[in-house]
Amino acid sequence: MAGGAMAADGAIWDFTMEAIEGGPLPLSQFRGRPVLVVNTASFCGYTPQYAGLQKLHETYAPRGLVVLGVPSQDFNQESSDNKKIKDFCEANYNIEFPMTTVSRIRGPQAVPLYAFLAERDGGPPRWNFHKYLVARDGRAVRGFATQTGPEARDLVQAIEAALAAPAPAA
Repeated sequence: MAGGAMAADGAIWDFTMEAIEGGPLPLSQFRGRPVLVVNTASFCGYTPQYAGLQKLHETYAPRGLVVLGVPSQDFNQESSDNKKIKDFCEANYNIEFPMTTVSRIRGPQAVPLYAFLAERDGGPPRWNFHKYLVARDGRAVRGFATQTGPEARDLVQAIEAALAAPAPAA
């Protein structure tokens, strides 16, 4: 099941999404790293944020940050074809960070990962490119509205703080 079931300890590492290339994308592979989860769309006024997300990936991935794109059609601005989305992102924004298949992010059909994130901070996304920054522990979540671009001072400071925090004990 896309999104996976949540284990008792309640961390994002408990979820598995489907990779846009196909196959499972277990979030456990990112354990101990901060993760910026962003619901994306290819045909939205905020689509240019992809460029900033890629820049965050290039700047902070070497220090441990994971940017995770989650395409969603919940706001009617995304293709339903995962290959078209992947091709669009690569051709227009040179996206190298991991992405999932098109997923529901709101309401009763939301994938469990998004239900978890919404429960932790600020509720479900109100629009495309809502951002959730998940701490190294996989539990602490801070939400950022769509209007907070990838280069915004608040988001960059939060990323820096998350990266500076010690990794949780295994």
